[in-house]
Amino acid sequence: MEVRNAVSPTEAQIKEFFEPDAKSPIYMVNLLKFHEHAVYEDGRESALTGREAYGLYGEAVAQLIKQVGGQVGFSGKVSRLMLGEVESLWDEVAIAMYPSRAAMMQMIQLPAYAEIAVHRTAGLAGQLNIETVDGTGPWLSNSIS
Repeated sequence: MEVRNAVSPTEAQIKEFFEPDAKSPIYMVNLLKFHEHAVYEDGRESALTGREAYGLYGEAVAQLIKQVGGQVGFSGKVSRLMLGEVESLWDEVAIAMYPSRAAMMQMIQLPAYAEIAVHRTAGLAGQLNIETVDGTGPWLSNSIS
């Protein structure tokens, strides 16, 4: 399995995103890899690390996620790889829930999102976004509510 971090989706991924919407909430698993130093596309100088620049985005996007009916469920630093092998680890993992794919699309089209997205791209060296649905595996039958 080849793993390739990216900052933006491919044309095929964008097309797939617009396919019929999931009928249940979606949970986006974000595996994040940061630049050592923030790299702004407009060339501005910055003393921020990539993690700090992404943090500006993360704080603001959490509010936008709530605005469209979603929530940030988890965020944490990657400490080690327990199983498997990758060339290098991601720096952080975040999971966000959106009530639908359409809600996520609504969020990324907000003017406020465009304003904060510069910090996302400045901070990220790359990431994987994994869309998941349902969340009712049989092993969760006794889950905590």
